Parts: sequence; structure tokens; C-alpha cells
Amino acid sequence: MKRIGVLTGGGDAAGMNAALRAVVRTAWQHGAEVVGIKQGWMGLAEGTYETMTPGSVSGILGKGGTILRTFRYPEFATAEGTAPVARTLKKLKLDGMVIIGGDGSFRGATKLEGEFGLPIVGVPATIDNDIPGTDMSIGFDTALNIAIDAVDKVRDTATSHGRIFVIEVMGRNYGLLAAQTAIATGAEEVLLPEIPYDLDEVARRISQGYDRGKQHAIIIVAEGAGKASYVTFEIKERLQRGVRMVVLGHVQRGGSPSGYDRILASRLGYEATEMLFRGEHGVMVGVVANKFKASPLEKNTKVSAKAVLRDARLMQALV
Repeated sequence: MKRIGVLTGGGDAAGMNAALRAVVRTAWQHGAEVVGIKQGWMGLAEGTYETMTPGSVSGILGKGGTILRTFRYPEFATAEGTAPVARTLKKLKLDGMVIIGGDGSFRGATKLEGEFGLPIVGVPATIDNDIPGTDMSIGFDTALNIAIDAVDKVRDTATSHGRIFVIEVMGRNYGLLAAQTAIATGAEEVLLPEIPYDLDEVARRISQGYDRGKQHAIIIVAEGAGKASYVTFEIKERLQRGVRMVVLGHVQRGGSPSGYDRILASRLGYEATEMLFRGEHGVMVGVVANKFKASPLEKNTKVSAKAVLRDARLMQALV
């Protein structure tokens, strides 16, 4: 294997640069050339790339985002959109590729391997942590810590004013980020897409909390569980109290990766590259029980809700 590619796809996640750095430096130790696909899947279609050396990835370990940048390319699902990708691959003459991203990127990776015969190893990177086959995906720990810090700050003003705050966190249709934020901040309520909720019951529990002497209430809402603006309006109507809304949004994706994410990304980037050179491909490499685990790419796009339900029950028990 003399020439490999590397691509960062989907939503950015803190730690992608650390994984990229590990891929480039590991490949160079094997004497291979590394081609960085710029602008993600769109760059693969448009033929935007650069040769990467150990110097190219110097100083990026602690940087958020991805220096290769990332753009989605939904046209890859069509025959018309596949043609330019085929032209780029023919031009690059790659022997393999490491793809750093989430479930959408792994669907694209499966297509690259199946239709073009290009050996692929995937590295899970998404703040949603919704990729099966790994205990943690790159970026989740950083996003969780950003959310915790924000909620802790909001709690100070919530207590000062005796208010209810509805705080929306990211996570798409997977509520793990919201559930763990709620546990770590001692939130009074958490609304998740995996668990049906009744706002009458939510309002009743919050009212009981005030009756017991609570001076505020924090409601964490996963973005896939409904609009925070709707929850805010309905809770205010039911309780006739001051209710404010905070949408954390994309602030959870940015910033310097946590120490955990830097180490996880470095380990996964290294192992993904080593797997290519060992002839293992068509897989995603994850970490399960602190050991590397390879699982088929085509099976890494649907995640179980068990972890969310477990943490939701824990949060409810601790209120």
C-alpha cells in the first residue's frame, strides 16, 4: 500500500484533527504517500485534494474542527453524483482510504468499497455518539463538557431569578448527549426523542419541586425531542412562571478537543491506518471496553437506544 487517502466527512467534531494527524504520521512511518481530500465528500467529487506530510499536521492536535474542512455531498447517492467521484478516484490511484466521520460518511464509505473496490477503514467522529461498534465517538466528550459548562452557568442565573430554563442540546434524533448533560448538571427534567413525555406531567413535577423549596428548574431538551420554543411556551402557560430558553446549538461542536478526545482520536486514527496496512478493510474501528474493535461498515449506521434509556432512568432516580 503506497498511497492512501484520508477524508473528514459529515458534521465537524472536536478531535477530527487529532485523528487526521495520527493517520498521516502513521502512514508516513510505513513509507506511504497520504492524500488529504479537502472539503469532505464534495471535495472527492470536485477533485480537491492535497498531499499531506508530517509537517502538514504539525500543531493541529489541539485545534477544533477539521483543517481539511467538511462538506456534505448528497448527490453521491445518485448515478449522476457518483460519476465525478469515479473520475477523482481514477486520477488519484489510491490503494486505500481512512474516512473520519459519522453514519452518513460510513454509508458513503460502504459505497466506495462496494462499487469501486477501494479498501476503506472508518473512524467514528460525531458529537452525537450515535455510532454502534464503539463506546465513544470522537467529539462526544468535548461536546458534553461544553454543554455541562453552559448549563452550570445558566443555573446560576436561574437560581438568582427563581426561573425555569429550557436548554436545548444537540444530538439529532439520539438523546444520549441530552441525557448525560442532565445527569452531570442535576437537571430537573430531560426530554428525549426515545421516551414519550407529557408536558402536563413535566409541569406538575416542576411545581412540586418549587413546593419543596426549589428555587429554579432546568429542563434539558434534546433537539430531536421537539422544539425548545414550544416547550418553553407550554411550560410557561401551565405554571405562569418566568421561563427562559437557551439553545446551545453549534457551540457544542467547536473549540479545542478535551484530553479524552485527543487521546481517543489519536488511538483510532493510528489503528485505522495500521488496519489498512494489515489488509483489513470494509470496517470501522472503535474502542469497546478499552480495546480496539472492528465492525463491518454497513452495520454501523443504526444505534441502539439502550444507553439513552439507561441514563434517562438514572437521571430520573437522582432528581
